[in-house]
Amino acid sequence: MGKIVGTGSLIVDIAGYAPHLPVDGETTLGSTLKLGPGGKGSNQLTAAHRAGAEVRIISKIGKDFLADIMLSHYKNEGMSTEYIGISETGETASAIIEVNEQTAQNRIIVIKGANDEVTVGDVLKAEKDFADCDVVLTQLETSFESILACKELAQKYNKPFVLNTAPFQEVPDGLIEGCDYITPNETEASFFSGVPVNTVEDAKKAADVLLKKDVKNVIITLGKMGVYFKNMAEEYFVPAIEVDAVDTTGAGDAFNGGFATALSEGFAIPDALRFATCVAALSVTKKGTSPAMPFKEEIYALFHKEYGIDLNEKYGRS
Repeated sequence: MGKIVGTGSLIVDIAGYAPHLPVDGETTLGSTLKLGPGGKGSNQLTAAHRAGAEVRIISKIGKDFLADIMLSHYKNEGMSTEYIGISETGETASAIIEVNEQTAQNRIIVIKGANDEVTVGDVLKAEKDFADCDVVLTQLETSFESILACKELAQKYNKPFVLNTAPFQEVPDGLIEGCDYITPNETEASFFSGVPVNTVEDAKKAADVLLKKDVKNVIITLGKMGVYFKNMAEEYFVPAIEVDAVDTTGAGDAFNGGFATALSEGFAIPDALRFATCVAALSVTKKGTSPAMPFKEEIYALFHKEYGIDLNEKYGRS
């Protein structure tokens, strides 16, 4: 079992589903409303936990009813809350999500709340877990100082540092440079490289720019097309798996959690990319984000079906 640690957001998703999304000034009648645990960090580590990894998230919540939703999720999943702090003033973060039932596409507004209060000190409290983990995984929904602290501890203990550059925003100098892995989507890759990314060939050009910024491995997720990987020695493209999508909201998070898990288990890069692709594909077949993350048995079964490889046999697991 691999171990993954890092800062990550805890956000309650407030998701409304409708036949189409409203234009400005329009009111659309929806079909259902769901409240549930989310946040990029929590989604990714939930995906990793369900995929078989041991996880530790460093984050904060407020003193409100939304906090109860997050803590209940961690209790039900059997995930550690050791490094989840309580803010005295900040609210538990929330995300307002609109989902088009016809296309499964979404629009999201995120209120970061207490996530922005995660400090360097909070990260340092978990230093013993950085020392014995296999992968450090972070995103951009906590304070930048906490993300940089994770990077520094990953480097101190020679652990792979995986940065998911989402949600889309500018970052401080020095955050991307020297990363072991970055995982932007098309929009983020375009922004950080200056190369518009619409095709696999575009992704290759963007990856070349990012590699020149001292990023060691670039993984660009391309939505329905698939995922492109490149470093200085090799490159891969893994097509997306076709499924009947219900809700694509947490697909990127599923991919990142799956990839970090595979990396922590010592999978070869091509298998890690395929594994993450399976996790993402399964996640969009259910509504929600964290609750939609698939379990290890489902992932292994889809991997065998799609690629003809038994991961238990290949990696010597029973």
